[in-house]
Amino acid sequence: MTESPTARIAEYAAGTAYDRLPHEVVDRAKIIVFDELACAVLGRELDPGVLVAAYVARSGGAPESTVLGTADRLPAPLAALANGTAGHADEFDGVHVTGGHPGAVIVPAAFATAERLRRGGAELINAVVLGYDVGTRLVDAVGGAGRIASVHHLHSDFLHAYGAASAAARLLGLDAGRHRHAAALTAGHAIGLRALFGEDRHISKALANGQAAAAGVTGAFMAEAGLEGNDSVLEAPGGVLDAWADPARRDRVTRGLGDDHAVLGAHVKFYSAGYPIHAPVEAALRIVADTGIATADIDAVVVHLPARTADIVDGRRMPTINLQHMLGVALVAGGLGFEDAHSEPLRRDPRVAALAARVSIERHPGIDEAPPYARGATVDVVTGDGSRHSVRIEHPRGHAHRGPVTWDDLDGKWRELLGSRIGPGRYAEALTAAKDLERVDDVSVLASLLTRRDQP
Repeated sequence: MTESPTARIAEYAAGTAYDRLPHEVVDRAKIIVFDELACAVLGRELDPGVLVAAYVARSGGAPESTVLGTADRLPAPLAALANGTAGHADEFDGVHVTGGHPGAVIVPAAFATAERLRRGGAELINAVVLGYDVGTRLVDAVGGAGRIASVHHLHSDFLHAYGAASAAARLLGLDAGRHRHAAALTAGHAIGLRALFGEDRHISKALANGQAAAAGVTGAFMAEAGLEGNDSVLEAPGGVLDAWADPARRDRVTRGLGDDHAVLGAHVKFYSAGYPIHAPVEAALRIVADTGIATADIDAVVVHLPARTADIVDGRRMPTINLQHMLGVALVAGGLGFEDAHSEPLRRDPRVAALAARVSIERHPGIDEAPPYARGATVDVVTGDGSRHSVRIEHPRGHAHRGPVTWDDLDGKWRELLGSRIGPGRYAEALTAAKDLERVDDVSVLASLLTRRDQP
């Protein structure tokens, strides 16, 4: 009898161990952990992070896990909710070749659980790798983030709740049977409507990630407590795969499990904007740098994108996922860091508005529409004298297919941003701890370094 997907994943998850992970997988996982935790600290000062931190603080409870960016310690599901929401409060957190934002779900869930249990860095690394292996395979099985949005009108990141449940259950040391129950119990807490994207301040979109993280932690702790669910929740009639999987891709939910580690398909963002905007911004900035064109001389910017990708970022109300606005900001500022993307003066700058009005999108159906999403773009900049300059970016900086992100790259992203918030000394200690995460005996050490400022 063929082993069911739920059983196969549960058996695999219960038997995973840090010492069987390849070096490159460990290194990528550590980079993901630091990047996602840093995003949560940064996101704490934006509206979604501020509001969710106030909400969980009022809820109270046992001081188990850190709400990053605050002095609060709360029950692990609440900390996962707060840190997952803050982690995606901005569009600076990592994405994946299958689409979506697994890191803002899986890392906060695993970290909150590891803190509660006083687990070490090696166990956290293993849990994060496992969470990616499960969550991204579910997204792949439905046909990628694009298909679940267009066909089922859902936000794919809720599927990463199942990866979060696997990560938390492994940290708890649950057996395979309880891993299956953890997945089933998570199902009652995890769903994400595509309509959540249709708001102005990124709050419900960010909260969807936090809620998925909390769902996974809750499901795992419920399973530990002896609560049960459908043993075959993935493949059962009316289950996850039955409801949403692409029949042609259904087998991908277990394909390569244990050999093809999904963290290697994770991307790190270096621009503070929705990911489909990254290649256009990089291409436009390269054209300006190579040619010396002044922004005042730009008559038109034509961006060539896959149709589905264009729909994500074309004229959106949220500024950081509005392609036209972000290109205008980048061209005026000469870059698109966090401070640029959130600058009120730039948002009101008439030069930005004028450039945004000159940006048009050419849609190319069928190009890069299926996972793995390359997120490439071609940009044409046309000047007033009729000259046209064109650059193609196949994979934006930080994309897994462009090459691995190094610790120096990550330090360049975070040294000033995070150091100015927690203090340069603590930042240096936190980065060192993350690089040597497998040697950290209790991950709460990293939480404390990322939360407090240097003392005089």
